Formats: sequence, structure tokens, C-alpha cells
Amino acid sequence: MSTSTVTPAATPTTAEDTRTRAALGALVVGLPLWSAVSIVQAATREGFDILRHPLSLLATGDLGWLQIANFVVAGVLTFVGGTGLRGALRGTPGGVWAPRLARGAGVGLAAAGVLVMDPGAGFPVGAPEGMPPMSWHAVGHMVAGTLSFASLIALCFVLGRHLTRTGQRGLAVVSRVAGLGLVVGWGWAMVGGTAGTLTLAIGAIGAMLWVAVVAARLLRTV
Repeated sequence: MSTSTVTPAATPTTAEDTRTRAALGALVVGLPLWSAVSIVQAATREGFDILRHPLSLLATGDLGWLQIANFVVAGVLTFVGGTGLRGALRGTPGGVWAPRLARGAGVGLAAAGVLVMDPGAGFPVGAPEGMPPMSWHAVGHMVAGTLSFASLIALCFVLGRHLTRTGQRGLAVVSRVAGLGLVVGWGWAMVGGTAGTLTLAIGAIGAMLWVAVVAARLLRTV
């Protein structure tokens, strides 16, 4: 007489955990990927000067498609990452707003890739030294950037609250410092401060990397 073994179907909880892990993984990858691709381009594109040019300006010129794709891919992965935060933080402090803010940042990043800045400040090579009057898509880029930066700042503070309430006070301080770093870097750039494009890049990349670190830590608990 033969016997057969029936493998039970995956429970909804297991399937949901799998989706949460995959979405968190997208967040772990997306923001550091944007940072790495931007830094490499900033170091290698002819005529680019991080002390004068924002990283968004890399989306112009013959190789601009690289930064456009970088924005869109990172935006999609960050938006997906919001689902991971929703699953990992459900029922905890920050469990409502962290996913929303991650999705807001993702939408802003993707839109910033579609709506490209105007060439200017001598980049790409051959562009006018000054900044031309803003086109409609350059205005759209500014709006998209505002959405992504504001969402990242708020996300860092919301994650800081979550970390505080779960007893991880040291990490909570780091989270708030990351958010504050973007506030300062962005603000300095907006008032025309010396090397404001550099302070903005440092602030944005710092906040992005911190969100990815928190997502990686959450990934180990799901």
C-alpha cells in the first residue's frame, strides 16, 4: 500500500511576509543605487562640478538618459518599498505614515526623472554659463524634488519616532540627524549658499542611505 504526502498550501501570513520582504528589498536596493549611480556620474561626466551643479543636472546632455533612468528606477523601487514598510511596521508607531512617505518620495523621484532640468551653469559642456528661464518641465522637476525631499525628511523623523518607541534610542537619534541633515543641506542650497549643491547632495544621499539601513534592519525581522 502506498502513501502520499500532501504539502500544505502557504498560509496567507507566509505569503504576506514574502511580499513584505521583497518590497523591503526594493527599498534597500533603490535608494543606495540612486546614490551610487549619481556619485559615479558626478565623478566622471566631463564638465560636471558638484560645487556648482546639482546632481539632477546629470539628466541633461548625451548621457542624460542614465540619470533619467536612475531617477525612474529608484522612484519605482522606493514606491514599492512603501509596501514593505507597511507590512513590517503594521500596528507600531510610524506604521501608518512611514509607508505613505516612502511612496511620496518614490513618486517624487520618478517624476524628477521624467521632468528634466534645463541645461545651464556650463553643464553639459557647451551650455550657457548662467541658468536660463525655467521651462515647464524644469518647474515640474523642482516640484517633484520638493515632494521627494520633504517626504524623505519626514520619513527620517517618523522612523526616528518608531525607533524611540521601540527602545532603540541611539538609532532614533541617527534617524533624526539624517532628516535634519537634509533640511540643512537643502535649505543652504535654496538660499544660494556656497557649495549649496554639495550640501544638498550630502543631505539627500545621507537620508536615502539611512532609510535603506532601517529597511535592511526591518528585513531581518520579517
